[in-house]
Amino acid sequence: MSSRRVLVTGGRSLLGGAVARLLAEHGDQVALLQRRPAGLGLPETLGDVADRAVVRRAVAGCDAVVHLAAKVGVSGRWSEFSQTNVTGTDHLVQACRDLGVPRLVHVSSPSVAHAGSSLVGAAAEPADPQRARGHYARSKAMAELLALSADSPELRVLAIRPHLVWGPGDTQLVARIVDRARRGTLPILGSGAALVDTTYVDNAAEALVAAVDRVDEVHGRALVVSNAEPRPIGELISAIAAAGGAPPPTRHVPAVVASAAGAAVEAVWSVRLAIGQAAETDPPMTRFLAEQLSTAHWFDQRETQRLLGWRPTVDLATGFARLAASVT
Repeated sequence: MSSRRVLVTGGRSLLGGAVARLLAEHGDQVALLQRRPAGLGLPETLGDVADRAVVRRAVAGCDAVVHLAAKVGVSGRWSEFSQTNVTGTDHLVQACRDLGVPRLVHVSSPSVAHAGSSLVGAAAEPADPQRARGHYARSKAMAELLALSADSPELRVLAIRPHLVWGPGDTQLVARIVDRARRGTLPILGSGAALVDTTYVDNAAEALVAAVDRVDEVHGRALVVSNAEPRPIGELISAIAAAGGAPPPTRHVPAVVASAAGAAVEAVWSVRLAIGQAAETDPPMTRFLAEQLSTAHWFDQRETQRLLGWRPTVDLATGFARLAASVT
């Protein structure tokens, strides 16, 4: 296969950087688009995906785009999520169409189809902005529908939903669990027995590269990606905390209490946003977070693996060992 010109948006993120490096290792000509330098030694366009001119400049001449750039978080103004996740995706899709880019791998989230109930061996249900919970999930659901609606013989679009990506250097899931475990503010909700699957970053990156390889044959749909190793949520949190050098949590809080506390915290955060006193960090608890930490969510991976010709290469035990090695 001749070298492809591939644009990766959001190259500063844990997963974006891993995807860009892996594509380059495979011989692709990789360029990046993000707001600040990624430090990967690859050609970069610096700017916001909400800036149409910046997007068009970055997309020009590409054979494929992997779109990871997103506003992530459990709090914040709707306008911020909408501008980056919805408007940014719209600009990217339009640029691909106008400039003749034939392939788009849109990185989504399982939360786009999660209405709050437990997900046990679930398939990738259609994105539903009306039922998605929280600004992030709702905006990503809108973005996924927008991207998939552009699928055509001229622009093949495949949406990939990696589930809870983590690994060394993660400033989202891992950093927050380790920090709160060290401060003694990380409880286990309920019994901690709800089964949850996650995705080690190398596996997620390999799945996205496989999606670029397979998008000509597999397009117009969404696929969830995970390690296919569901574990009790209490066990996962404890393992991540321990690997990060923090004491595993021992305190249990009823899920209903955590949800009520989350509602109260959300109200306080909303007032702070309204008066221009937004916090630097996400709130310690929200109703969505309480739900995620107390209900099962894991997905049947057989169809994803078959369609992508991909399987995870790093199991959880190896991932935890790598995480521990990275902090010693």
